[in-house]
Amino acid sequence: MKLIKQNIERKTGAGSATLLPEEPEDMWHAYNLIRPTDLLRASAVRKVITETVSSRSSERVHMNLTIRVTKLDFDSQAGQLHVSGQVAEENKHVKLGSFHTLDLELHRNFTLEKADGWDSVALDTLKEAIDQDAKAQLWAVVMQEGLANICLITEHQTILRQRIEVNLPKKRAGSSDHDKAVQRFYQTTFDSLLRQIDLADPKPLLLASPGFTASSFQQFIKTQAATGTNKQLQQLVPKITVAHSASGHLHSLSEVLSSPAVTSKLSDTKFARETQLMERFFEMMRQDDQRAWYGPKECELAVERGAVGKGGGVLMISNSLFRSQDIQTRKRWVKVVDDVKEEGGEVRVLSSMHESGKKLEGLGGIAAILTYPIEDLDEAVDDDGGQDLEDDINGQEPANGIEGRRGAYEEEIEI
Repeated sequence: MKLIKQNIERKTGAGSATLLPEEPEDMWHAYNLIRPTDLLRASAVRKVITETVSSRSSERVHMNLTIRVTKLDFDSQAGQLHVSGQVAEENKHVKLGSFHTLDLELHRNFTLEKADGWDSVALDTLKEAIDQDAKAQLWAVVMQEGLANICLITEHQTILRQRIEVNLPKKRAGSSDHDKAVQRFYQTTFDSLLRQIDLADPKPLLLASPGFTASSFQQFIKTQAATGTNKQLQQLVPKITVAHSASGHLHSLSEVLSSPAVTSKLSDTKFARETQLMERFFEMMRQDDQRAWYGPKECELAVERGAVGKGGGVLMISNSLFRSQDIQTRKRWVKVVDDVKEEGGEVRVLSSMHESGKKLEGLGGIAAILTYPIEDLDEAVDDDGGQDLEDDINGQEPANGIEGRRGAYEEEIEI
């Protein structure tokens, strides 16, 4: 994402930023930057109907429109972002208050102005969006015999690019049908992978499977690189990492990304750090460590007590909480983030479209590793009473008490 211009006042948060999305990942940043009630200005094509006494005609007119955002629709597979809202600036073709959907496109500017000012989370998101050095990517193939999921893993998303399923005959003594079918499966997966990756600048490739499927596929790629005519393929071979997974299905990817063999090679990437933190949190939960808490009110209370600060405190919060249509809800979580930073704690805003972020969503969208243990934090929340603001986001909150909450979560994802 390129910053064309900005006039944001740091003290008040007033002002706007004009941005140019240059690659599909930038649409994800735009999705996180744009919130309901914001003002968005971008080019649009509007069908204009002209009526006279004797005729009626229509034409498509290109114009710049400013809308007050009401809804966003992001298609991660296609990298498309559709933003709906009411027209906030009238012109000769559209009336004030009429509804329109702006389709944000690559290499086309848009200008964003925050309705309630650019808060600290929005400014951090903007800084991250225009940081050209923070675009680490990883290709992954999670597979088993007859099944392969080709994924692109970025800092913010896990995108399933292609799913390959092939029926393989059973192994029979004296028959080579199974081995031939496996080779055809590898060839199909290999051809599909080549259509996705850029061999001119190959990113690391992770192969994961139960058994020896991933290792066999790695050997297949090495053979293709050694005997084939595609010389660029040789640049990919040293960037391949093989790891074990419980299955060839996509949900096994989270386990793979947390394995030491993988994290040692990806330790400098954002998603690896977040995956490690989530695994550390779950391990603390298994050990009934009173420094691991989750849930909106529990974490908010821990932050108020200064327990998520300097010396190892970590707040993990889903970016979905900052997309609430209620301004006060967004301000609530911005304040929590700011308080942790002021105390010297670490804040990680996890993507709801990344594997680690999806796990966090199952915990109510927020979890914390405290600098010191606090017992009966859930009872303190119960004494406060009331219904949490995020119930409508995550459904019914897990049972009260840390044992009850942990039990509910174990049933869901089988820790």
